[in-house]
Order: sequence, then C-alpha cells, then structure tokens
Amino acid sequence: MKITIDTSALLAVILNEPEKATILNMTKGVQLLSPESVHWEIGNAFSAMIKRERILLQLAQQGIQEYQNIPIKFINIDIVSTLELVEKFKMYAYDAYLIKCSMQTDTALLTLDKGLQNIAKSVGTKVLEIK
Repeated sequence: MKITIDTSALLAVILNEPEKATILNMTKGVQLLSPESVHWEIGNAFSAMIKRERILLQLAQQGIQEYQNIPIKFINIDIVSTLELVEKFKMYAYDAYLIKCSMQTDTALLTLDKGLQNIAKSVGTKVLEIK
C-alpha cells in the first residue's frame, strides 16, 4: 500500500506531537510518497521555529536528520496543472502539490491540515483522517 504524506504529519512524528503514535500505526508497512516540495517545507518549518526562538539550532538539526531517515519516495508534480487547483481553491501551491501528488499516484492523503483535507475530499481524493 502507498499513501501521500504531508509536512504536518511528518512534523507531528518528528516533534513527538500527540498524533505521532497514530501516524506511525497508520504508516507501518506503507510506502510513503510526497511531492518534492515537502523536502523544502520541512526545512522552512524548522527555520521558522528557529526564527521564532521556539527551537534551538541543534534540535532543529536533529529534527532534519530524523526526517532524512524517513523513507519517502518523492514524486515530481506537474506544476502547470497544479495551478488549476490553486486558482479554483485559492490555495497555496505547496498544498496543491500534495493534492496533485495524491491524484497522480492514486493514493490517499495523510494530513493534519483540516482545510487541506476538505479541499482534497472535494476533488475526490481519499483522505486518511487522524481522530
């Protein structure tokens, strides 16, 4: 089985958020897919935490190392067609890339972002919800 995983779910695991155990159970034995943009979103998330002084550099670096140990197959997304989602839903491209990845690979999307879940469902993408 394969699923598309987004930055919010990855960060929940890396940062030991309450959803970590559920996400690990849901992804056990599953091949994780993500658009290539997730790689940079992870870096941006840690840089924002450093900038806001919510995390020290050393902990951010450890988080990045943990992320790099997660086996993810990165999918090249068609940016041009993704812009159709951006226009239709007035959403950020990074979120549209995730939906497009799910659509291109015919996989369910695992995200903690409720807005992204709603848009994904509205275009017929299966969403794995964490309760």
